[in-house]
Amino acid sequence: MSPRPISTDVLLVIDVQNDFCPGGSLAVDRGDEVVPLINRLGTEFEHVVLTQDWHPLGHISFASSHPGRRLFETIAVPYGPQTLWPDHCLQATTGAAFHPDLDLPHAELILRKGFRPEIDSYSAFCENDRTPTGLAGYLRERGLKRLFLVGLAYDYCVRFCALDGAELGFECIVLEDACRAVGQTGSIESTNQAFAERGIERLETAALLEIPRSA
Repeated sequence: MSPRPISTDVLLVIDVQNDFCPGGSLAVDRGDEVVPLINRLGTEFEHVVLTQDWHPLGHISFASSHPGRRLFETIAVPYGPQTLWPDHCLQATTGAAFHPDLDLPHAELILRKGFRPEIDSYSAFCENDRTPTGLAGYLRERGLKRLFLVGLAYDYCVRFCALDGAELGFECIVLEDACRAVGQTGSIESTNQAFAERGIERLETAALLEIPRSA
């Protein structure tokens, strides 16, 4: 099937927020570099959905919520392992805002995740305890079938969005050069392997942008 966007495709833009960009509290290396490319991609898609990390104070994913624990340590919580992050994307703060240069005025939905204090949410489809967010139903009711995923971070939220989307029956394509990774030990390699095992295609954006748009 051609990668050229059609009317049943969605550009799913994951967490392009200030705290994940240089200068943010959980900055992804060169995270801001995805913004111009995502803006360009946005002009090719009729449908755009944005996700936004939206944490309350004292969120379970914050190392500061667990005295004596270290940043990036993994602990056991009721729904499974939880990595402990710096405080980030606090609700209604500058850090939680989208990067100021992100320009997708026709985005149809902003889905906020991680807003429950006791549960983290990497995926836009399910919180980490597997509670559905409602995104799958939204897409199905609108007849949207193929997802092109971009944003931050490749080896966490993009990864879990793509894997859950595929499991829920959507065709998922990750545009690698419009993503950046946290890059913890082995995280990129395990993400690539997980995508290969689930048949999730990885493309460069040129596969879309070099194809002339239909009249």
